[in-house]
Amino acid sequence: MEFRRPKPVPGCTSAKPQVRKRRARALTGGYDVDMTLDPASAYQALLSRDRRFDGRFFVGVSTTGIYCRPICRVRAPKASSCQFYGTAAAAEAAGFRPCLRCRPELAPGVSLIDSPDALASAAARMLDAGIGHEGLAELAERIGVGERHLRRVFQAHLGVTPIAYAQTQRLLLAKRLLSETRLPIAQAAQMAGFRSLRRCNALIRERYRMSPGDLRRQVPSRVSHDGVVLSLDYRPPYDWQAILDFFAMRAVPGVEQVMQGVYRRCVRDIGKDRRAGWIEVSHDAQRSRLLLSVSETLRSDLLGLIAAVRRQFDLDCDPERVSEVLGALAAARPGLRLPGAIDGFEQSVRAILGQQVSVAAATTLAGRLAQTFGTPLATAYAGLNRLFPSAAEVAGLAEADLVGLGILATRARSILALAQAVAGGELRLQADAPVESTLAQLRALPGIGDWTAQYIALRCLSWPDAFPHTDLIILRAFPGLKPREVLAAAEAWRPWRGYATLHLWKQA
Repeated sequence: MEFRRPKPVPGCTSAKPQVRKRRARALTGGYDVDMTLDPASAYQALLSRDRRFDGRFFVGVSTTGIYCRPICRVRAPKASSCQFYGTAAAAEAAGFRPCLRCRPELAPGVSLIDSPDALASAAARMLDAGIGHEGLAELAERIGVGERHLRRVFQAHLGVTPIAYAQTQRLLLAKRLLSETRLPIAQAAQMAGFRSLRRCNALIRERYRMSPGDLRRQVPSRVSHDGVVLSLDYRPPYDWQAILDFFAMRAVPGVEQVMQGVYRRCVRDIGKDRRAGWIEVSHDAQRSRLLLSVSETLRSDLLGLIAAVRRQFDLDCDPERVSEVLGALAAARPGLRLPGAIDGFEQSVRAILGQQVSVAAATTLAGRLAQTFGTPLATAYAGLNRLFPSAAEVAGLAEADLVGLGILATRARSILALAQAVAGGELRLQADAPVESTLAQLRALPGIGDWTAQYIALRCLSWPDAFPHTDLIILRAFPGLKPREVLAAAEAWRPWRGYATLHLWKQA
């Protein structure tokens, strides 16, 4: 949504960087830049070049016709030349083209809990993942509203129609592939979700005022391979070692692998093509980004895969906002992130297996399940060779099949009930699923209590306010208090109780 043209702010351009940061923080009430921000505050944030504002708004410069991230290192434009937008799609809809220097397509997003409208945010998340790009019907059905209402709410809160937003996401991904890889232009267009190369070329010329070949010439000389390695930016600080240790401790043999500071896993059923392959994620601390390598078999649905990896590694978090609420609890590790999950069903099964047993024991059982009923997969890495069984595959098993692996009968019945609900479409374990109704559905399944439901919300729904208050470690952090009293005491940590949980676990 476009802001009103700002008036020049006297004295802004001469202020020192640290003074600009203080002014921006004061004007925005901390760090929260949103759709209601006035132009003067946005301009102060732009001058500060503070990474806390990255991805929270974009600035269009009328004298150049270009829109940038607020951290762009080019010379700051005059306030009278700036217009501010909440999304890249809104900036492009106003006629601006993306900056080739700061590259708006790399900007981190915002947490679901930051959105002023949950419906519009959920729709945007689905579009980010490539869901609903063929039309509004699928999107509206998954959210549970009519197409007309969805279009109206989306336009009101994000400043563009859902179709225009989806088109911008495809264009930005095509630009990223043309700028970061040496893939043929036709293949980059297909991977970005365009059915027609001609349509992709026409949109790039219309929106960016350059040809795909011009974008291709922006590829740095250091890119000497023909693979797909994409940059995923985040807001620092980022505790890479902590999240890597978390995944390493719980890595299912054959399915996941953590070696020499790199995370790898087998991935199944990405997108509509139902393909499978592997991904590799490494860390580039110097440039505040993760690097995602993708096997050739997964390149048909990059939007969905990028969105899933961003959720798994919690790249859209604003750590300073979390630390401001958690205070001393987060002081030791301000860059701690919520570990998410690419496969919600797989993670939920592992949550059930982990009830009242050690992490090592649960990982062993999950490994047996994958080895016995999973699908073999050839990868480039020794020891990474298995797909975890899908919900449909597990739903077809008998209780005795699971008990034979050493899984308790009660756990086996819970897993089968979960698999049947997911395979039947009654339960969705994805980040765009409604939290409260999903928690209620989980608790209604046999053997799933509040702890398991909250843990699944934290890992599978990427819900930052999940709080398993009956957890033993959390109870120990509140000596003398009953679980209900612990829940009341944790109200001070809302809406970031999920991060508080991770900090308490890490301290223990």
